[in-house]
Amino acid sequence: MGQRYSFNQDEVWAAARKAADQEVEKARVKIAARCVELGIPANFAPDLGLSWYSCGENAVSTRCAQLRKMAQTRAEAIEREAIVQIERASLDAQTQLAVEGLLSDASRKFFGELPPIENLMPALSFAELSGDADPPIAQQLVSPNALRQRRFREKHKQLRATVMKGVTDERNGNANERNGNATDEAAE
Repeated sequence: MGQRYSFNQDEVWAAARKAADQEVEKARVKIAARCVELGIPANFAPDLGLSWYSCGENAVSTRCAQLRKMAQTRAEAIEREAIVQIERASLDAQTQLAVEGLLSDASRKFFGELPPIENLMPALSFAELSGDADPPIAQQLVSPNALRQRRFREKHKQLRATVMKGVTDERNGNANERNGNATDEAAE
């Protein structure tokens, strides 16, 4: 990630840089001539330059930090997978030792009839654990604000519904009061 590349490390890069330098120099001469025509002093005149960037996106510290975090996350996932494989191999070895230690035919028969560990504890999948998600989990991971925005919209939708229900109830209450007064006046 910290690798830097100089233009003179590669013949093609060096030739491209040399050709670009020649073109830039031609353009600088034209710019300087035009500045003289316009009366622009040399110390205030615009100029043109060429730069070689020895690295790409890893030159920006925030991107470098993101790349480092991604590499760390990937390394942790590989490590976790290796630990699972080691534990599985250890369990298989322990099981084999236990079987070899059984002395009676009945105990060996009992052990042989036990269901395999995969049947007792099947592999879990994220989809089974999380169920259907709206928006899909992949979209939530790509857009961290998506879930927050959805919750915001749902909260405000519920708030509007509550307010509208209150307004409707209040109107119905006033209508009932008017109807009640009209009924009382008719009774008098």
